[in-house]
Amino acid sequence: MKLHELAPAEGSVKPAWRKGRGPGSGNGKTAGKGHKGQNARSGGGVRLGFEGGQIPLYRKLPKRGFNNKFAKHYAIVNVSDLNRFNDGDTINLAVLMEAGLVTKALDGLKVLGNGEITKKITVEAKIFSQTAKEKIEAAGGKTEVI
Repeated sequence: MKLHELAPAEGSVKPAWRKGRGPGSGNGKTAGKGHKGQNARSGGGVRLGFEGGQIPLYRKLPKRGFNNKFAKHYAIVNVSDLNRFNDGDTINLAVLMEAGLVTKALDGLKVLGNGEITKKITVEAKIFSQTAKEKIEAAGGKTEVI
């Protein structure tokens, strides 16, 4: 194959529709824009969200609250959910996602202290609540902050 033999796949390239090129083209005179009006003019048309001068919806709705773009959002799991694993297991975000306890990784894993734990496991997470740490260590397990 040579450079001059290269061609796009059949039907993948369509020629541009040349508007306003005479009556025989089927799209002459007004070029599909109709007669007069804002959309018929060059540079015409309205911006996104414009409602014809009526107060647009985005201005009618109240501004509420504050969205902190620097906030961290953690995937959360409770201590009671960790009982399903075996003694001696190492639990981390990947293991929890595989088990279906966590759906999205977000900014890391946070372990909360709701419920009781009876297994001796090692838990790797970004953050532990104080009660979660105490309960895991009281059951003979270990907590590792990643």
